[in-house]
Amino acid sequence: EVSQPPTITQQSPKDYIVDPRENIVIQCEAKGKPPPSFSWTRNGTHFDIDKDAQVTMKPNSGTLVINIMNGGKAEAYEGVYQCTARNERGAAVSNNIVIRPSRSPLWTKEKLEPNHVREGDSLVLHCRPPVGLPPPIIFWMDNAFQRLPQSERVSQGLNGDLYFSNVQPEDTREDYICYARFNHTQTIQQKQPISVKVFSMDSLNDTIAANLSDTDIFGAKPVTERQPVLLTPTGSTSTKVELRGNVLLLECIAAGLPTPVIRWIKEGGELPANRTFFENFKKTLKIIDVSEADSGNYKCIARNRLGSAHHVISVTVKGNAKRIFNVILNLVLSPGEDGTLICRANGNPKPDISWLANGVPIAIAPEDPSRKVDGDTIIFSHVQERSSAVYQCNASNEYGYLLANAFVNVLAEPPRILTPANKLYQVIADSPALLDCAYFGSPKPEIEWFKGVKGSILRGNEYVFHDNGTLEIPVAQKDSTGTYTCVARNELGKIQNEVHLEVKDPTMIIKQPEYKVIQRYGQASFECVIKHDSTLLPTIIWLKDNAELPDDERFLVGKDNLTIMNVTDKDDGTYTCIVNTTLDSVSASAVLTVVGKNTLKIYDSRIVVTRPNPPFDLELTGQLERSVELSWIPGDENNSPITNFVIEYEDGLHEPGVWHYQTEVPGTQTTVQLKLSPYVNYSFRVIAVNEIGRSQPSEPSEQYLTKSANPDENPSNVQGIGSEPDNLVITWESLKGFQSNGPGLQYKVSWRQKDVDDEWTSVIVANVSKYIVSGTPTFVPYEIKVQALNDLGYAPEPSEVIGHSGEDLPMVAPGNVQVHVINSTLAKVHWDTVPLKTVRGHLQGYKVYYWKVQSLSRRSRRHVEKKILTFRGNKTFGMLPGLEPYSSYKLNVRVVNGKGEGPASPDKLFKTPEGVPSSPSFLRITNPTLDSLTLEWGSPTHPNGVLTSYILKFQPINNTHELGPLVEIRIPANESSLILKNLNYSTRYKFYFNAQTSVGSGSQITEEAITIMDEAGILRPAVGAGKVQPLYPRIRNVTTAAAETYANISWEYEGPDHANFYVEYGVAGSKEDWKKEIVNGSRSFFVLKGLTPGTAYKVRVGAEGLSGFRSSEDVFETGPAMASRQVDIATQGWFIGLMCAVALLILILLIVCFIRRNKGGKYPVKEKEDAHADPEIQPMKEDDGTFGEYSDAEDHKPLKKGSRTPSDRTVKKEDSDDSLVDYGEGVNGQFNEDGSFIGQYSGKKEKEPAEGNESSEAPSPVNAMNSFV
Repeated sequence: EVSQPPTITQQSPKDYIVDPRENIVIQCEAKGKPPPSFSWTRNGTHFDIDKDAQVTMKPNSGTLVINIMNGGKAEAYEGVYQCTARNERGAAVSNNIVIRPSRSPLWTKEKLEPNHVREGDSLVLHCRPPVGLPPPIIFWMDNAFQRLPQSERVSQGLNGDLYFSNVQPEDTREDYICYARFNHTQTIQQKQPISVKVFSMDSLNDTIAANLSDTDIFGAKPVTERQPVLLTPTGSTSTKVELRGNVLLLECIAAGLPTPVIRWIKEGGELPANRTFFENFKKTLKIIDVSEADSGNYKCIARNRLGSAHHVISVTVKGNAKRIFNVILNLVLSPGEDGTLICRANGNPKPDISWLANGVPIAIAPEDPSRKVDGDTIIFSHVQERSSAVYQCNASNEYGYLLANAFVNVLAEPPRILTPANKLYQVIADSPALLDCAYFGSPKPEIEWFKGVKGSILRGNEYVFHDNGTLEIPVAQKDSTGTYTCVARNELGKIQNEVHLEVKDPTMIIKQPEYKVIQRYGQASFECVIKHDSTLLPTIIWLKDNAELPDDERFLVGKDNLTIMNVTDKDDGTYTCIVNTTLDSVSASAVLTVVGKNTLKIYDSRIVVTRPNPPFDLELTGQLERSVELSWIPGDENNSPITNFVIEYEDGLHEPGVWHYQTEVPGTQTTVQLKLSPYVNYSFRVIAVNEIGRSQPSEPSEQYLTKSANPDENPSNVQGIGSEPDNLVITWESLKGFQSNGPGLQYKVSWRQKDVDDEWTSVIVANVSKYIVSGTPTFVPYEIKVQALNDLGYAPEPSEVIGHSGEDLPMVAPGNVQVHVINSTLAKVHWDTVPLKTVRGHLQGYKVYYWKVQSLSRRSRRHVEKKILTFRGNKTFGMLPGLEPYSSYKLNVRVVNGKGEGPASPDKLFKTPEGVPSSPSFLRITNPTLDSLTLEWGSPTHPNGVLTSYILKFQPINNTHELGPLVEIRIPANESSLILKNLNYSTRYKFYFNAQTSVGSGSQITEEAITIMDEAGILRPAVGAGKVQPLYPRIRNVTTAAAETYANISWEYEGPDHANFYVEYGVAGSKEDWKKEIVNGSRSFFVLKGLTPGTAYKVRVGAEGLSGFRSSEDVFETGPAMASRQVDIATQGWFIGLMCAVALLILILLIVCFIRRNKGGKYPVKEKEDAHADPEIQPMKEDDGTFGEYSDAEDHKPLKKGSRTPSDRTVKKEDSDDSLVDYGEGVNGQFNEDGSFIGQYSGKKEKEPAEGNESSEAPSPVNAMNSFV
């Protein structure tokens, strides 16, 4: 482990306001090697937490938990706290954290007099909330807890007071209630209700007059208009100071009748375009992220038609110490090197810079001869290992301070390469390839790349070398494939690592689907033939209109095609073939159009059924302004009854040549009353329909022009959506020509701001379907209506719709972002919703951006890939799945509206705990001996934590696959090999191997191995006993020799004797069941006959009675006959002639023997057999199974042998015992007939003595004919 000074990773905010009812948690987290210890100060003195029973520190953390819920008082723990994290390399300190409990005091009781106000006068209702910590949020509601409506006339000021520019009779009510919400304690306090009564001379009655003086009564004149007067701020000028980076809020509220309109300007300049916002009906000017350039005079002007009033606010923006620039953090040096720490702060007034070393002012810190302080810079020269420390830069002015920690770590470390060895990268040709070489070392290593293990160093424009060691090949080609070596070296050493790059051919669609026009109920087929890299496995997906294919058995997906059976009209659409591999994806599309069939339908040979003939003789009668009667004569139905008639019309005035559907009637009806629209020049036609299809349209009827009238309807789909923050775009669907009802079609577009007592604003437009209203406030609701009119008048009054002016990007980021890590792969993030006013648009949800910063187990950084999760609606939390265990992550949250995303919240750092590791990357078992095995393994690809050990379990396996006792061994995590001793010889063992972290064991890998056999300790087998059998049966080395219509299959078998084999085969790639052939005897070859020439077959061999044990599959292909050992000689002429000659010789021999037997009487056969066994007439050994195909079941029936044994009752073993018994074809058994003559051709005899007069038994693999041959 590399030593590292402490770094503060998490701490509570400087100004920490806590809920006095809940436990106080003061965060302080830090990292370092070795892990740091923690201590605290309170109000500048050591805080001994061991002496306070209410205070505890979390294990392995510096976070304090003060127990308030069990009797503690939050007020007793007010103060300034600071955390120190320390290890042997230095000490880091936190900010000064000021702890203050939240306060939500009650409203002081007061007696409120009713407010009697004349109509048109201004009024201010004061709130004056109690002073809380933090200040409360103010809002006004009635006694039914409904928000009081606000407008340009009535609005709430920044101080919480409610301002009336002028009062109206409807303002009279007795329940104006000011509420104060204290967020930290989640409490709401309310003021006593305020009563407002508005009077005028017309409504003055005795009850009100009794409460008024004569002056009030006789001074009450009819409501008169007044020019604007500013209610706040007062006077003509004022000043305001704001700190740089903050939000500037300026307010002007005016009285007057009519209600004044507020406008803002900056004297001698312009308002910043992207940072200026107007709120509260333009009474509040808001400028975000202010700087010194925003200083100046801002004038608000209140104006109505009687005059104006104005106020000038002189704004001064001063700097603060909230930003520190160019701080070089975590300086890593090697002994003898030089370096600098620079701390530059920007502010007004200019911040003072002070330095601390390990939390102690540098002036009184232990001296370091390599260190020199020069204002905002510390210079290090010829550092030594003792120079390691943590330095604090404190930048402060009258507005605040900022403390930053930066450590200097002096290390002497040879290079390390953190990228796994032999890592494989795969890319598609002509795309970039990035080969990683993450490294660490002190001094910083130099990185070089080589092609191959001993190639030359890579240089040139075709490569890009990144600072993090990554080699980039911008355009990888096929010849870029190979091994690349990364070498890291510094003065302390050198290390290298090999990675491998494979450049694959791109996937291509060489035959794309084509446009198809198919008749209904026909068959459509699309091809998608691809070419791909042979090492990539492609998958083909078909889509219809960018969605999954219908779940319909008519859709047949083949290897490289899609077939649609019995197509229907709903099959119309675009069909897309998508080819995916693990590295790339391509697609191609084609359109299918289904057309109706005009095919004759034959019911029998004499009746022909087809579509009907078109109707004719169309006539219009009963012409009225809004209706007409149409009649016609049907055409011939062509042996299929007419089911219905379809009536279409043409508007020759507005859309000549375009026919529209009007209606349809049953096939028994030939007249119809049609409803008409005004100002349309109608023509009609009729189409007949039967079960075969539609007829041709009839000839058009005469034309009929209806009279003009007012429009009957208004435009539909009226919408109001702003395209810019200061406009409202009103759109609608225009009326069709026949809907205009007359000439001169126009549209009256009207709008007004919702919940504001404004009059409707209207414009009349023609030949458009959109109108843009400019100069609107950002995202406010509007009532909108669009009315049609023509030269004869207006359409009925349209309905109103609600639209919104344009959205703008949200102004603020979600606050109070908290992360709760649930487990090693899942975290839950919480945030506070942003005020809806700051969303400035339709709230669509929140986006959480999160990314992995570092793996804690490898200490390596990699390319940051940000992931985004979107949570719809006004949610305040979300789950982050799929995290990597034991890693550091960062996240931020942004609010989203229709315009886009708002600013991001500050990045939140969190860490996932350790998880269980993946399986070890490999397990190899080598060097078997009589009693030992050597195991080698690789560490897990994903350790997911700090490996604590490896667990090895193993057990022996006997011949029946039963498992022996399980032995478990725990191996230190830094080991990579092990020699297991004291094992049994010639024994198969099964091994289970996995890695462990502190969380638990990961997945395991298994392997089997056998110790070797002690040949000196094994008895030699008896003759004919065969080989020593393995521990379990095995069929291997299945080979095939194929001819045109047959194939010779051979194999090697290891296992128990007397196995019964079978051969299974089938066409390669077919889903048909395997065909099975039983092998006679226990021979190790078989001939498959009756095969199809030029066909690929699959074959496998099995042994019955061995739990379905089979060999692996082999594939072969039949072809033309070849001159080889496997030629089918049974069909050769020379062989047939030879067999005939041999048969003739045998026949002659049998006849001669029969004649001699009859002439010579009894012939002492048995004595001659014992005395004259002919050694040259022996069974022939089959050569590689060449003649195996001519044997049949009869060839292997055993014959009973009747030979007599010699007097010593032993049978002499012949020098040549080459029978097929040695190859597993012999079958031991009793002879079924006396074979004294045939006995001369029997196989080898048993070596053991025979008892009595019983003849010895030996297997006879072939009959006399085969032996002779």
